[in-house]
Amino acid sequence: MLQGKGAGHVLRRLALGLALVLGAYWAGSRWGQRQPVDVEAVPAASSEPRTAGLLGDEAVNVKIYSQAAPAVASIITRTVEYDVFMDPVPGEGQGSGFVIDPRGYILTNYHVVQGAQTISVILGDRRHYTAKYIGADERNDVALIKIDPKDRKLPVLQMGDSDALQVGQRVLAIGNPFGFQSTLTTGVVSALGRTVQTGQATFIDGAIQTDASINHGNSGGPLLDTHGLVIGINSALYSTSGSAAGIGFAIPIDTAKSIAHDLITEGRVHRAILGIQALELNSAAAEALDVPADGGMLIEQVTDGGPAEKAGLHGGNRIAIAGMSRILIGGDVIVGIDDHPILSQLDMNIALNKKRPGDKVKVEFYREQKKMSAEVLLGGN
Repeated sequence: MLQGKGAGHVLRRLALGLALVLGAYWAGSRWGQRQPVDVEAVPAASSEPRTAGLLGDEAVNVKIYSQAAPAVASIITRTVEYDVFMDPVPGEGQGSGFVIDPRGYILTNYHVVQGAQTISVILGDRRHYTAKYIGADERNDVALIKIDPKDRKLPVLQMGDSDALQVGQRVLAIGNPFGFQSTLTTGVVSALGRTVQTGQATFIDGAIQTDASINHGNSGGPLLDTHGLVIGINSALYSTSGSAAGIGFAIPIDTAKSIAHDLITEGRVHRAILGIQALELNSAAAEALDVPADGGMLIEQVTDGGPAEKAGLHGGNRIAIAGMSRILIGGDVIVGIDDHPILSQLDMNIALNKKRPGDKVKVEFYREQKKMSAEVLLGGN
């Protein structure tokens, strides 16, 4: 049992062991009461671009922009927060999105619409719409909203295949950086398959890295290939100053496809779960608990009748005091899923991210000092 100075030491080491996110910024923006740039001042894209006399790359850029910009949405959110005196403080946010269905469904980032009381959308033809929130996968930062097109025929972007991308391919990003609607930037795919941590337990899995300029307000906008197909959702930039530094990240569109399908057909995302409540251990905590590993996920509780319990995994059986916290110890410590090391909640989220309810995984864990494994049939929420 953890107690006294040992407990305090472990708690401090646990705190130090939390993942730090350095230099990663969402490419959305929250401006408080500041108003976005007057989007009405920007001319709409022409449906018949003039490409005569242009060089090859220029003609492609003009053509893709002309085709895609009408379906790219400027998203303005309004929120009400409260100051220290509990007085309401109105705020505004700005981001991007794109129409994926003629019924009015729009993909964007979750952090663009998170906590919004109202969501307004302006499409490329400068028409204004009120949107409703359909749902989101918070872990992957993908959200779906919907506008009512009434009798209007909405422009729609077609989704491509992000698995087929290669480093060096040309890409185009369209969005609303700092409120400047329908802004085009171009670049190349700089790298593929990166895992970019964006929060304590959130990430972009298999991120597309690009040098196409992405700034605040680009969040949720499309990253397009030279055929005009969406291959990613622009989501984050890497910068030490908060401004574009030639390193941007997009969520692969293949990730967003299944999320959008679940949200449109059922209104929620089907996520695979183990059915546990677990605590992240660093190496010091593992040593204090006499676990022969550098860290892992300590199972405090298993859900009655859930996947982990059915597979024979154990939760905690006694209470320990660590500083001001009460934790359940004595349970199994997960250290691997399908041969991928598990040292943190982020590792576990990544390992389960592409799994679906009904999939089977091999879970490696320590029970006291003995390493064991079990096949777990994943459940869903």
